[in-house]
Amino acid sequence: MAKLLTEMLKGTLEGIILASLSGRPAYGYEITARLREQGFADIAEGTIYALLLRMEKRGLVDVEKVPSEKGPPRKVHSLNAQGREYLEEFWRTWRFLTERLEQLREGEGE
Repeated sequence: MAKLLTEMLKGTLEGIILASLSGRPAYGYEITARLREQGFADIAEGTIYALLLRMEKRGLVDVEKVPSEKGPPRKVHSLNAQGREYLEEFWRTWRFLTERLEQLREGEGE
């Protein structure tokens, strides 16, 4: 199951991160910790940082550098208007897919 879960996460992780940011802004490690608390234990921190950078370049999140008690400033990411629109589209697509998958599953015995 782990390999299949990893493959499925690849296509949805961007939406999952945006959903996490919809509640409140966060920095990379904080997002990773939140997701792990939600049961996404196998998500690598490096994967989160790479996706955050990609989302920043695409204009889905805003970034503010906040001083850190230890080390360099932290990049705190927050969902902006374009990111909210993308997240809404993600949820519409997710609902469409899950409805179709349920239909397929229910029709398995036919």
